[in-house]
Amino acid sequence: MPDAAARHRLPRLIGTWAGAVLSPSGLAMRRIALAGVIASAIIIPSGAAVRLSKSGLGCTDWPKCTATSLIAAGATGDPLVHRWVEFGNRLVTDAIFVVAVVVFVAAWRYRDGRTRGRRRDLVALAAAQPAGIAAQAVIGGIVVLTHLAPVWVSLHFIATLPVLAAAVVLHVRCTEGTGPPVPLVQPLVRLVALGLAAVTALMMIAGTLVTGTGPLSGASHVHRYHFLSLTQVTQLHADIGWVLGTIAVMFLLSVMLTDAPARVVRLAWLVLALIGLQGAVGYAQYFAHLPAGLVWVHVASTALIWIAVIRLNLALRHRGEPAAAPALAGAAGALSGDPGMR
Repeated sequence: MPDAAARHRLPRLIGTWAGAVLSPSGLAMRRIALAGVIASAIIIPSGAAVRLSKSGLGCTDWPKCTATSLIAAGATGDPLVHRWVEFGNRLVTDAIFVVAVVVFVAAWRYRDGRTRGRRRDLVALAAAQPAGIAAQAVIGGIVVLTHLAPVWVSLHFIATLPVLAAAVVLHVRCTEGTGPPVPLVQPLVRLVALGLAAVTALMMIAGTLVTGTGPLSGASHVHRYHFLSLTQVTQLHADIGWVLGTIAVMFLLSVMLTDAPARVVRLAWLVLALIGLQGAVGYAQYFAHLPAGLVWVHVASTALIWIAVIRLNLALRHRGEPAAAPALAGAAGALSGDPGMR
């Protein structure tokens, strides 16, 4: 009977998922950590969609959408579509927070295969995700209550960088052991990679100054930065981009000339390609007078660059192979409802 089979399949599926979180294997932990990376990265294009659609004040209150409604209802002075775009972004943030909590629970429950103890490094990195997203939500509330003050809008974006970095590091740490890091490249190469990460962060911060000065403010009649003209701050952002591209070329040449692992070379090519594409989109959007769709692509792709640069730095050392997590069949069986596993 198909209906009876379907009724039994759903509890088993839920039990399997719950078991993967409450008693994760090494593979399950890596997959859950990857979900955390994806969720943390989604914050950037989702937030950019709100600003670039001029929906930043679609919800005029926080944590409710309006003073009288939790959801996007009532009249706020903005079109209904703006209210739903902003409210939709809040729902996305809620979903991302749930994923972050799942990641933390899985990291807390994960056990090292050698010591059968908790991996404190994984727990600390996982804890950064729900904490960072909660902080993001608070900053987002301040952004709304201050009517999109550019300083708070900039901080709202910048706050995503450490959260996403922690998610990437967690995913990588799930694939390696707990031994001391063994360098795979020369010290000077590692120094160049650190410089690459620092300048990448600087470029993203400068990008928030451009958006805080330009016409795409997130809503009409909001304050903008006035310490530089749009041309000047855009030139600053472009100059940092050229420095970043130069460092990426230097890094690629250094790893190719020093017999670095093939994986490091591939990541170096990927980072250089992403930076080159980002620069091309940046110049295209500027000369096209900042069309919102192209600007969205430019902002959204920063998440990919940041992930690639963090992974590149982590690929420069090795901590050994991870130990398999001990099997906890009893817990998984109890959750799945399989009597044979109890």
